[in-house]
Order: sequence, then structure tokens, then C-alpha cells
Amino acid sequence: MYAIIETGSKQYKVGKDDILDIELLESPKEEVKFDKIILFSDGEKFEVGTPYVKGAHVTAKVLSAMIKDDKVTSFKYKSKTNYHRTIGHRQRYTRIQIQDIKAGGHAHGA
Repeated sequence: MYAIIETGSKQYKVGKDDILDIELLESPKEEVKFDKIILFSDGEKFEVGTPYVKGAHVTAKVLSAMIKDDKVTSFKYKSKTNYHRTIGHRQRYTRIQIQDIKAGGHAHGA
């Protein structure tokens, strides 16, 4: 059983007890509910939303409110003009664990 959820303008395929890093949530609580479910499958049949599956949601537990990724350094350089710029970026994530997947009134998991 799995679902495809949308959060932070990205889509993630999730199953029960999966741990994943998503884009930083504004004010994460101990438990987060995602209701933008694009697709739901229980192994035999699946529902595709238009654009989202009605009545479906995924509940997740927040393991860590903010995790920082490795630093990415970008360096721009043009020869003969004495031009060089260094820019660094460190992406921040929220780590969650999927607790429950519910679609159209049927609870699965937990």
C-alpha cells in the first residue's frame, strides 16, 4: 500500500513507516496531516485524484523539525576580467515518518 503526496511543490511516494526528508515545513507540530493526495493504492486497486483524491489524507510524525543538508558551493569565473563570485547554499529539510494512510473513509495501517 502506498500513496503519492504533494508538499512543498514536490511529489513523494510514501508507504507506512517510511522515513523521508521533505522541504522545510513552516511551523511543524508533533504530527502533520497531508491532504494533497495525488494517487492512492492498496495493492489491488488504486485511485487517481483530479487533481487530488477526495477524503484521503496521510498522517506523519515529525522526527526532526529542521535538518541541514551538505553545503553546495557555486563559483562563477570569467577569465581576463578579474570577475569571480562564490555563493554557498545549505538546504533545510524536515524529517518525517509516515504513520497512517487513509483514503476515502478507509483507514489503512496504524
